[in-house]
Amino acid sequence: MTLGAMNERAVDVLVVGGGPVGLCAAIELSRHGISVLLVERHQGTSIFPKARLITTRTMELFRAWGVEGEVEAAGMPREEYLAVGVGSSLSAPDFVRSAAELDRDAPQSPTYTFLCAQDALEVILRRLASELADVRFGTEMTGLRAGGGGRPGQGVEAVVSGPDGESLVRCRYLVAADGSRSGVRDSLGIAWEGPPPLGHMISIMFEADLGFLPADRRAALSFLTDPPCAVEAVDHRERWMVQTGYEPEHGGSPEDFTEEVCLRAVRDAVGVPGLPVRLVGVLPWLQQAMLAAAFRAGPVFLAGDAAHVATPQGGFGMNCGIQDAHNLAWKLAAVLRWGAGEALLETYGEERRPVAARTVDESLANALITWRMMEGRLPMAEAIRQQADRRSSEGLVLGFHYESAAVVPDGSAPPAVADPYRTYVPVARPGHRAPHVWLSGDGGQVSTLDLLGPRFTLLTPAGSGWAAQASAVTGVPLTAVEIGGDGPLSSPTWAKEYGLGPRGAVLVRPDGHVAWRAHDAAPSADALVTALDTVLCRP
Repeated sequence: MTLGAMNERAVDVLVVGGGPVGLCAAIELSRHGISVLLVERHQGTSIFPKARLITTRTMELFRAWGVEGEVEAAGMPREEYLAVGVGSSLSAPDFVRSAAELDRDAPQSPTYTFLCAQDALEVILRRLASELADVRFGTEMTGLRAGGGGRPGQGVEAVVSGPDGESLVRCRYLVAADGSRSGVRDSLGIAWEGPPPLGHMISIMFEADLGFLPADRRAALSFLTDPPCAVEAVDHRERWMVQTGYEPEHGGSPEDFTEEVCLRAVRDAVGVPGLPVRLVGVLPWLQQAMLAAAFRAGPVFLAGDAAHVATPQGGFGMNCGIQDAHNLAWKLAAVLRWGAGEALLETYGEERRPVAARTVDESLANALITWRMMEGRLPMAEAIRQQADRRSSEGLVLGFHYESAAVVPDGSAPPAVADPYRTYVPVARPGHRAPHVWLSGDGGQVSTLDLLGPRFTLLTPAGSGWAAQASAVTGVPLTAVEIGGDGPLSSPTWAKEYGLGPRGAVLVRPDGHVAWRAHDAAPSADALVTALDTVLCRP
């Protein structure tokens, strides 16, 4: 990297990439008081709805950021579109629809999985990120020099080029959220592991009035067999997408998808030969399942598709990346502002890579059901049954837990779950997401999740004595919340659900995962300080 005469600026963290993961990283870092510069080489947000499904856990973050309602206003009705269909075409007599189990899964959170196309979601996230951080689209990182292995005082020098020319950015840390073809990952020499691509795909976005389809044929995603393709609902009005494939080994290419070919593919999928259609765009992409060999190299961290790529089946990829950002942001803040040890940053890969690996594998399992059906190796009825079994994934998206130096074990075992993909069992065991429990408050119902972040939170029964001990803790943002008694928050069940006795307490990390738990013990400021020192990897 040549460093000529150019403008210079310093920032705590440079985020490279302005997709959903990069924007969420900038938002969460800024909420912790960290100075952020985000650069994105494209002039604007995505014009293509690459992802649509927002998992329950991601919706919980949007709720915490105050944009849950805005996202829901930009998306599709849960009751109609949280479903998958299978058939010869959308109009065929053999079409069958399998809806999500709202009654079964929704009570596990104050919110729930939602469908909002990525192009609409990015507009919301960009606005919020721009209110909190320095966000620059049409600006590209063209040079990178990382040094010092992330040791204090030694970070990253990066050259960025934008409308105002070149600038030298000096930062302590860099978050690479620059996609599956990450230039940052390649420059660091981090291996990209996984099987060959499952398929070379084409997405055809179109506008058409499909209002003639009855309600029992409205689905987020429909797998069709004549010819093999998939149809996605982009909004619940007029925008749709057909996904089909081509085979380069047999001479196929994206150039084969002329306007005539695309129109025929759309009309065949709907099952109406003369359907009026307006083509909006065509996007080639690879269906693949990949994982980076490491999520960190010194002061540089990979997040989102730069670190892992899942198949679209299940809608996990974007969400897994957003959880990366949520996990990493508080750890960077802890090192930069709260006196945490650098070893805390090692826990990012230790915690997130196993979760990402499992997520990628589960997405691959979902994709193989569809491929076997499309190839005629799995009867449609059996494919429908298998897909219905995997329609709910709350066990995967809520039930994952961390094991690292940033978690203090309490000797308890994880819950036994027969189907950890579908079934989520709420538990406040250290490493797990703090469970949602409705509390009665002065202004109505409040979720335990609404009490959390961006800080450490100590939840304890009223009168336990732990809140007074928490007031002695300094240097770390910590809020103690008493529940029950004559206080403003009450619930007859929350302490039991959190595994606490009358003198119990649970310490929740800024990312909503339990850091430490005392089932029933004498209140002690020393115990809290020791727990925080352990979690923050302080010497």
